[in-house]
Amino acid sequence: MMTIDEFTQQFNEEPGYFDFARVGPPGAAVLAEMQGQGEIFSRARFGGLDNFEYQDERVRDVVGALTGFPADQVVFQPNTSMGLMHTMFGLTGGVLMSGSEFPSITYAAVRAAQSLGVVVPQWLETDHGRVTPGQIREQITPNTVAVAVSLVDFRTGYVADLEGIRQVIGDRLLIVDAIQGFSVVDAAYEAADVVVAGGQKWVRAGWGTGFMALSQHALERITPVVSGFNATDLAEPWSNSEIQEPTAGAAAFSVSMPDCIAQARLAAALEQVDKVSVPEIVQSISQKTSRLIDLADEFGLQVTSPRDVAERAGIVVVTPRPDCASLLTASLFNHGISATSREGSVRFGVHVSTDDDSFDALALAFTEFGRLAAAR
Repeated sequence: MMTIDEFTQQFNEEPGYFDFARVGPPGAAVLAEMQGQGEIFSRARFGGLDNFEYQDERVRDVVGALTGFPADQVVFQPNTSMGLMHTMFGLTGGVLMSGSEFPSITYAAVRAAQSLGVVVPQWLETDHGRVTPGQIREQITPNTVAVAVSLVDFRTGYVADLEGIRQVIGDRLLIVDAIQGFSVVDAAYEAADVVVAGGQKWVRAGWGTGFMALSQHALERITPVVSGFNATDLAEPWSNSEIQEPTAGAAAFSVSMPDCIAQARLAAALEQVDKVSVPEIVQSISQKTSRLIDLADEFGLQVTSPRDVAERAGIVVVTPRPDCASLLTASLFNHGISATSREGSVRFGVHVSTDDDSFDALALAFTEFGRLAAAR
């Protein structure tokens, strides 16, 4: 076990970093894994490279522990988009989704429709991008075979109600892009059939890391269209010229040999999360999210992301007056605040390591913004 303070101490990003929804700087455990695995690779000592074969099992075990999916129903992916491509290209029928979802979902569905003609994108009308069980109930059709949704909406920070969605869709597949919430939202993954996430954001494992977890129901209904030579039952497929059928289970959704050092980075990051527990991380981030919302309120900035604890994660979005958006962006830049400015709003993301110095710097940036906005 690990305390939340011990977990927090492994991170050392510079004060002013509020951009975890974009990318999460890795901590000591991941950096040590990179260095250690890189040292083994560079020396190539006799027998040393066998260590890399263990990383696939290692990462699947810890993903299984955090999602509740059996390890043999988890497969490593280089990113979220690849896992969603595997999913959409393997489906037949209508897939209901919001057009406001992050493009990893929508592009995968449309590309599958364009290429194979068996997936039919069905566009869900939403309330400013927030996907709710009620909207799905009203718009789902008999031709809908799956519903795709983000666990946390990348624009608004809204947390989807997976259990509620499961109740209204029946035995249809529920596909969840979990990248904006995995490891910082205590989600009901058991309600989902496909969970896909990358490790470069809240997991803080760096780019090139991710996974795809599938329920037994999903494995029976999703065809592994893009399935490589390593995804068969042959230990040495290169020794047999006969093309083999994909193996059973999640391992079929693989194209080639994985990046073992990337697997080690993801495993190391998730092992830390597992030791401290997701609920502990959620509690810490919730307190910091509330602090950020209070700070925005203090300076009269409109918070357009959810305030309800049950509907939010680590994202806070503020939307200034249209004529003041550039002033806010400039004020944040002047005080070394890293955040994402987009479409007239600014998206902030906090993590357990967002410290007092960061909030002090943000307060100074808001102060400057308030002065400039008042003078306009």
